[in-house]
Amino acid sequence: MEDPDKKTEVVLLACGSFNPITNMHLRLFELAKDYFHETGKYKVIKGIISPVGDAYKKKGLISANHRVTMAKLATKNSDWVEVDDWESSQSEWLETLKVLRYHHQKLLSPEPTNSLQNAIPLTKPGRKRKQEPNRHEPVKKKNQSTDIKSVPQVKLLCGSDMLESFGIPNLWKVEDITEILENHGLVCISRPGHNVQKFIYESDLLWRHKNNIHLVEEWITNDISSTKIRRALRRSQSIRYLVPDEVQAYIEKNDLYSPESEDRNAGVVLAPLQKYASDSKN
Repeated sequence: MEDPDKKTEVVLLACGSFNPITNMHLRLFELAKDYFHETGKYKVIKGIISPVGDAYKKKGLISANHRVTMAKLATKNSDWVEVDDWESSQSEWLETLKVLRYHHQKLLSPEPTNSLQNAIPLTKPGRKRKQEPNRHEPVKKKNQSTDIKSVPQVKLLCGSDMLESFGIPNLWKVEDITEILENHGLVCISRPGHNVQKFIYESDLLWRHKNNIHLVEEWITNDISSTKIRRALRRSQSIRYLVPDEVQAYIEKNDLYSPESEDRNAGVVLAPLQKYASDSKN
């Protein structure tokens, strides 16, 4: 019988628009949890939903306040998935890597300050990092190696569409993808019409870190998407059983999605494309 104390603890972090959150988003967590537990090597202790901030500038992206509220309504009956609004409350768009670093640091430090200073890279064993100014190092305990080993791994949970977005020019920094794969790991839930294994095979970077990419096959296929939900709402069609009932009620009460809301940020370049395209010119 497996010793539960020897299992690696895992925190699943899902970043995205959640515009709005759907039953499919919630299923990602359940599928990933089942996968890890079936390996006998891992124990999933928490799931975190982190909606992106308004500064992401995605077309049709409604206010983060609404998106966070809907996500909280959707997870209120879950005993292990929660919503974190740190990313969405930032005035500027944050790279996904910084969000991963932040949540890892929260696990390391009992009382982290709510700032970007905590979004620091993980350090490899034996590699020293220079002391950063105005930053307090976590208090080192006597058995440091045991403490590091006992810290849960924060893994990025996503669908195959996010994984394949790694191939879109100027959407991700290569060094960010590398650090995500090396220091955290990826849990990818396959979706219909996506050949994720082929995509990984054709990428030298992903292939190099394939052992830290966990592919989870979704046998009970679920093709619900936020885009399709918004389209149905614009056409006054029912979305019942596609989103949690509380989310549907909230959308109707606040009249959230309309042709006007879908035009929000129309013609505006997505934040990472703006940033990385300008960086490449400099």
